[in-house]
Amino acid sequence: MTPSQESLSAGSLPDHTPRPPQMRYCKRCTYPERAVFLTLGDDGVCSGCRVNSEKPKIDWEERGEMLREILEEFRSRDGSNYDCMIPVSGGKDSYFQTHVIKNVYKMNPLLVTYHGNNYMPEGMRNLINMRKVFGVDHIFFTPSIQALVKLNVAGFKLHGDMNWHAHCGIATYPVQAAVKQKVPLMIWGEHGPTHLGGQHSLKDLIEKNARSRLEHSQHGLDWKDFVGVEGLTKQEMLWAMYPPDDEIEKVGVRQIFLGNYVYWDENIHGEAMVKDFGFEKSEQPFERTYRRFSNLDDMHENGIHDYMKYIKFGYGRATDHTSKDIRAGHMTREQGVEIVRRMDSVKPRDLSRWLDYVHMSEEEFDRIADGFRDKRVWWRENGKWVKDNIWDAAERV
Repeated sequence: MTPSQESLSAGSLPDHTPRPPQMRYCKRCTYPERAVFLTLGDDGVCSGCRVNSEKPKIDWEERGEMLREILEEFRSRDGSNYDCMIPVSGGKDSYFQTHVIKNVYKMNPLLVTYHGNNYMPEGMRNLINMRKVFGVDHIFFTPSIQALVKLNVAGFKLHGDMNWHAHCGIATYPVQAAVKQKVPLMIWGEHGPTHLGGQHSLKDLIEKNARSRLEHSQHGLDWKDFVGVEGLTKQEMLWAMYPPDDEIEKVGVRQIFLGNYVYWDENIHGEAMVKDFGFEKSEQPFERTYRRFSNLDDMHENGIHDYMKYIKFGYGRATDHTSKDIRAGHMTREQGVEIVRRMDSVKPRDLSRWLDYVHMSEEEFDRIADGFRDKRVWWRENGKWVKDNIWDAAERV
């Protein structure tokens, strides 16, 4: 067995570190047992695959009627306000959410977008196109470029995640807008911890709230943790401040996930959004995933941001996407393993753009990145980082 090896700028790191217990992988999908939100059973099947097996057993027509009842409860009867709010990035899921709510259920939604300044050209065209193809009003918000550059560096240094600001902005600014506009019902798309990792059952009908925002979206960090880092001020973080409980209760804000009420298969509804509403896929292939219709709102999401997930936890977006597609029956596990082998460890070319953006050298990036490696996944042999791989474990599952 030959572990994956990377030669990075290790500085004063030791040549050898203790090897952790051997990594196990799900025998149905491509996730390792250390994947976020996931647990692996004694039978080798992960919690995400278990929850996915619930989908065919759910009465989705009944779920659709449950959604209709919720929507009717919040519909503006006299037309004096919007019926609901949909936080959107302009991606395929945003199109699908808006299509279902506007065209299927005949609601009048207000779209709200947190703009992190790194949209791909196709992603920006998709975002702008939504007002035209769906006939909806749309609020855009973006922090200053200077603040975003500082936030990229601060997030990377504090948490190994240059996109922390985007996770916070997406989960926070739309709630600010809902309170200000007095629009109580918010429609999110897929609940990632449930659909990816199986943290909850599909029967639980999980809803988003202040706790999940802080613990899941923002990984326990809030705006106060960033004030003073890289010179960030409180005024530069106003967009990141979650409304107080009394303001939320006064409006009656409720945040539901469409994926709990509508059968969710992004391959199917993604292609439908291309055909019916002109959604654009990426013109160029990505290096770390085979999908060309995901994460177009940030040119680094499929690249250097995802590479940091690999550095930290030993898996990346190719693992995420293949696991979803294996569960949905769009590929075999063997095909998924080969994609993961080819793509998960790639250090992407967009790193050079990000380094220029934040004025950082690659040597400094590698040194900081190494400090976030999970010792339950990575160890060092002969001065190189190594880990157990899914293709090495194939005979054990």
